[in-house]
Amino acid sequence: MMMPRTFFLLVSVLGQLVILIAVISRFNEYFALFYAFSLVLSLVAFLWVVNSRINPAYKIAWIIPIMLFPIFGGLFYLFLGRSKMSRQKAAKMKAHEAKVKEAMKAHEPETRRCLQVMEAHHVEAAVQSRYIADYGGYPPYEKVAGEYLSIGELKFQRLLSELKKAERFIFMEYFIIEEGVMWNQILEVLKEKAAQGVDVRLIYDDMGCLFTLPRDYHSQLESMGIQCGVFNPLIPVLSLRMNHRDHRKITVIDGHTGFTGGINLADEYINEIVKYGHWKDTGIIIKGPAVWNLTVMFLAMWDYLKGLEEDYFQFHPSAHHHHNHNETGVADITDRPGSGADDLPETGFVQPFADSPLDDEPVSETVYLNMIYKAKKSVYITTPYLIIANEMVTALCAAAKGGVDVRIITPHKWDKWYVHVVTRTYYRVLVESGVKIYEYTPGFMHAKTFVVDDLYGVVGTINMDYRSLYLHFECGVWLYHTPSVKELTHDFLDTLKVCHQVTMKDFQQVRWYTTLLGSVLRVFAPML
Repeated sequence: MMMPRTFFLLVSVLGQLVILIAVISRFNEYFALFYAFSLVLSLVAFLWVVNSRINPAYKIAWIIPIMLFPIFGGLFYLFLGRSKMSRQKAAKMKAHEAKVKEAMKAHEPETRRCLQVMEAHHVEAAVQSRYIADYGGYPPYEKVAGEYLSIGELKFQRLLSELKKAERFIFMEYFIIEEGVMWNQILEVLKEKAAQGVDVRLIYDDMGCLFTLPRDYHSQLESMGIQCGVFNPLIPVLSLRMNHRDHRKITVIDGHTGFTGGINLADEYINEIVKYGHWKDTGIIIKGPAVWNLTVMFLAMWDYLKGLEEDYFQFHPSAHHHHNHNETGVADITDRPGSGADDLPETGFVQPFADSPLDDEPVSETVYLNMIYKAKKSVYITTPYLIIANEMVTALCAAAKGGVDVRIITPHKWDKWYVHVVTRTYYRVLVESGVKIYEYTPGFMHAKTFVVDDLYGVVGTINMDYRSLYLHFECGVWLYHTPSVKELTHDFLDTLKVCHQVTMKDFQQVRWYTTLLGSVLRVFAPML
């Protein structure tokens, strides 16, 4: 079912390559003209890359092939290297992202109050939160209920339980969906809720589901009463502008309950099947007003995919009781009945945020860097990939050299061998600077978490690699002084018990050809 789709795409693209080569061969008498055109194109591509605002490492990764292969380098960049959507699509997406800021205007007084409280308690926390609010577009919230989900099985159990309680709407946005124990049970609940009149909507990324779902799966879902949007549908043409992926994992239920984290809707995430040993992943459930951030996040993507202009505030929990508007026409979201926040009362601040590759603002990377530079005692990180820019390497090394306990857990068993080879090339410089690197020996570490000083935390979808930090649509939840942060710390320390610490002795056992391969692949790491 999935293989014919993949096979068709591959054959189509290869066929177009053959046709292109045949055309060039047929008109070989014009080779000099073609050669001159290609050189000019490569020169233009080179100048474009050098003067662009993209990360320097990404520039190098493209400058090298353009210079090595001047005839085809420009063509390769034209087809595969541009990291932006078409102008039309980018403008359309930015218009919907502008609606996010409008949706958050009514929260400005509460945002100022939260920041003032934070500033009085801890200035550095307020600095981090203000950055997310100003440049990520999503405000902080106080007294939000939250539960850290330390494993995929727990997330699945809690997700099913909460989905069954839905009365008004269910919004789900996932990078990967695959039929099996996990998805089939969720799908049954979604069909049941849709039949009851609940507004059920689902977004999935077509590239993420290339090997897991058939081409017409969205039509199948629509026939079940489930509205469906597909991000960046794959088309069998040579111009593969598929650099952007919707890598988010979001569920919103009735506007008062939200989930995010690294866990997709497939059986390996709950260890129903074994792919790369034991799969360690994490998530978080939040209840209360902070879920509004996730709701708006989903709606901005949904309306972009569907070409809609919805009133976001009809999905705010307060709209279930009344839909008041102030003089600017913006719903009054300071009224919070039905928030669900009484279920798990806790202190601290919670700030769900999104990251878009279209605004030239690396929100996720900056959030991570801010946390590292503010650290005074400890920085604990879990990530499936460690392919980072020089700024991040410098920050981690500087923190460790300054006496901060910096520890990173990566997988011992990998899902992509070439990515893992590149990940390991970063170990030596980090270990030499005092950073402690651990590999999760039972299997694959897919969690994306940060916890600093047992005070700040992030749980989200953001890997420490170029794609997540610069090319994907991502999301996370920034936490300050909440019980969830302490749960993050405890889970990290417990996980260390089954990890192997990488030492200088390990580097002596690495074969020379593995080192050479890693060095070559690292140059092209931003493309992986």
